[in-house]
Amino acid sequence: MKKEILRTIKYFLLAASAGIIETVVFALLEQLDIWPYWPCYLIALVISVIWNFTLNRRFTFHSNGNYMFGIAQEAVYYAVFTPVSTILGQYCVTMGANDFVVMIITLLLNGITEFLWQRFVIFRKTLDATLDANKVKVQPSVHLSR
Repeated sequence: MKKEILRTIKYFLLAASAGIIETVVFALLEQLDIWPYWPCYLIALVISVIWNFTLNRRFTFHSNGNYMFGIAQEAVYYAVFTPVSTILGQYCVTMGANDFVVMIITLLLNGITEFLWQRFVIFRKTLDATLDANKVKVQPSVHLSR
């Protein structure tokens, strides 16, 4: 139980760093004022997803599973999350909601649902694999010399 609480805290700290990256990229793109909400959001999201997945794979879930397969599973999550959040976000902004309020709410929903997806789908079979590998004691090889 304690291990899972620490894992959850670590995940959300690293996810917060991804959220900061997403917010900064989003703000920079918004300042350019050449695109509407949705392309700014999508570009910022993709950058933060790669950051978040890579760091959490190594430091939170300690997975040694196939990186490309994990990213493909992450893409499945985002194949659902991205259109829903983009369309609803654009709708909310069109209805008068503040761009940044919409983005912050989206970040929170993303953080919670993505943690569950990574923990119980992507990394469930390779959870703590690198930690377990470090616990294995390798016996020194015996060299017979003549």
